Amino acid sequence: MTPILSTRILSDQQKSKLLKQGFSITEIDFIQTHSIEFELKNIGDLLLFTSQNAIKSVLQHPKKDSLKSIPCICVGEKTAKLLSKNNWKVLHYEEYATDLGNYIKKHCTKNRITFFSGNLRRDVLPNVLRNNQISHNEIQVYKTILHSEKVNSPQKAILFFSPSGIQSFLQQNSFSDEIIFCIGKTTAEEASKHTKNYIISEKPTIDSLIECVITHFTE
Repeated sequence: MTPILSTRILSDQQKSKLLKQGFSITEIDFIQTHSIEFELKNIGDLLLFTSQNAIKSVLQHPKKDSLKSIPCICVGEKTAKLLSKNNWKVLHYEEYATDLGNYIKKHCTKNRITFFSGNLRRDVLPNVLRNNQISHNEIQVYKTILHSEKVNSPQKAILFFSPSGIQSFLQQNSFSDEIIFCIGKTTAEEASKHTKNYIISEKPTIDSLIECVITHFTE
């Protein structure tokens, strides 16, 4: 068995793929997200989401239905699917915030954008909005908390799903000779500050990351 650490809890289906290929899996949630109270005010004519966590938090608001008529742009295919599933119109999505920023600069300069964010959000999109003088406001709707644990058993690989996950892991652990698998370029940027021994999944999705791990160890 090849021991690997996942820094978030996987679904049964995701775990099954790895178990069938001879991996033994340790799962620890190194970050926790919590919805917070917020007010829906000064809402623009275009909504911006960069994570599913933001959508889930907005869906808990008693006045959520007042937002459903406003179109959205977002980061991530899964984020777009969750918006569509909940009856929002998704005008456009990109897999990375940098690419969505380029879209905003080309197509959204006349909009009033409301960005639903978390406390550890990156500055990429706020900088695009400010630097291009695009009318916008930001509403923080969830909180990410680093939840570090000491990992004592040696691992062949560690799976990371966000820059925050790496930061949390390194609070009580360090990298040695494990292969670090990253869910996309943004997470890989954080990994590169601490190790050269990292691999980026083809797409920034959990399924793609799992395929990447399987391919690496079975080929």
